[in-house]
This record gives sequence, C-alpha cells and structure tokens, in this order.
Amino acid sequence: MFERFTDEARQVVKLAQEEARRRRHPFIGTEHLLLAFLDEGHGPAAQALTAQGVTGSDIDRRMTLLTGPPDNGLDPEALATIGIDLDQVREATEASFGPGALNPRGCHHREVRRGHIPLTKRAKKILEFALREALALGHNYIGSGHMLLGLLREDHGLAVRLLTDAGVDLTALRADVTRRIPPKAA
Repeated sequence: MFERFTDEARQVVKLAQEEARRRRHPFIGTEHLLLAFLDEGHGPAAQALTAQGVTGSDIDRRMTLLTGPPDNGLDPEALATIGIDLDQVREATEASFGPGALNPRGCHHREVRRGHIPLTKRAKKILEFALREALALGHNYIGSGHMLLGLLREDHGLAVRLLTDAGVDLTALRADVTRRIPPKAA
C-alpha cells in the first residue's frame, strides 16, 4: 500500500511520527496524523482543515487538555524563545551523561523512542480506509486528502473527537476535502 503514497502522504506519516516522538508517545495515533496534516501545510487535507478554521495550535491545545502535555518536563517552545534548542541540549547531554540525563531524579519520563514508531490499530485502519477512499474515487494513488477521508471514516479515534470538540462540521469537511483531491498524483 505504501508504494501508492504520494510524497505528501509520506511526509504526513513522517510528521505524525515526529509529533508522537515530541510527545514521548510510544505509538502514532489518529491525533498525531491530524496534527501532521496541519503541519504538512499545503495538501488537500491541510487546505480543507484550514478552510474549516482548524489550526494546529488549537488541536495541540485540545490534545494537551485530553492527554496531558508532552511528557518531557521541559517546555521546548518557551526555551526556544530565549534561544535554547532543547533537542540539541538533550542530545549533547545524553551523549555525555547517558539517556534520560535531563530527567528529574525519581521521575520516570518515557524515553524518546528511536527509529520506527508503530501505528495504533485505529491509525492503521485510517490508512486502509485511505486506500478504499482512493479506489472509490478512481485514483491510483493515496494522498493526504485520502488519508483525511480515511480518518473521518474511522470515526471513533481521538482525532475525530478533537475535530468535533473544535466545532468542525465533519460532513462539510468530508465534502470539502473530496473536492480538493486532484484526480492524478502531483
């Protein structure tokens, strides 16, 4: 199935993995894919979500309310405002003192998962549905728009809850993203 993915769709999966890693989650869930659509920024999924008023910062805030802040004890955005790159500091510190060196004593923060992060069953189902959506539209490729259609079709994940809580009309979103998907891969 991944051979049908456009570069844009592959980028969404990569961004979802980065989001899961940033939050120290050991999996890629529907919520990570939703944030990745917005991070990708220019495909049909991002365009349709933006047209519905969905922003990455709002979804991130809502996700944090439901799942808690990224589990690292440090705020990379706050540190960046004063010129500190937390990832560089963490890498240098762990190279010198070992993994978890920045974690407070007695604190059991999850380690950042290296390499491949697995998809949850729901996230896998979204990719299966994306293929079905592409085939139903007569397309021989899978792009971000098909993935968003798959996410909407798998209507029990955290991503759909986040969209619903944000007041998004899921039927209108489905129609809009379907309209934006090009007939041929770019």
